[in-house]
Amino acid sequence: MTEQARKLEFEGIVTSDKMDKTVVVTVERLEKHPVFGKYVRRRAKFKAHDERNECRPGDRVLIRECRPISREKCWRVVKILERQE
Repeated sequence: MTEQARKLEFEGIVTSDKMDKTVVVTVERLEKHPVFGKYVRRRAKFKAHDERNECRPGDRVLIRECRPISREKCWRVVKILERQE
């Protein structure tokens, strides 16, 4: 019995929905500085596939790694956790 590879999941905020079936999700994490010990904010932007064009800017979403869909897009929106009002 083979174990399926574990897919990465991130939680982030949708920053753009200008493209068709694609959203840009900004993921922010806190990292401890190796020398000074202070926590530093790190941000990364991912392009994620949104099949039904449901996401709007400001929504909190859960994205999961998947096969490459296009040149820059290898993430998929799993679900919308919180809507922006």
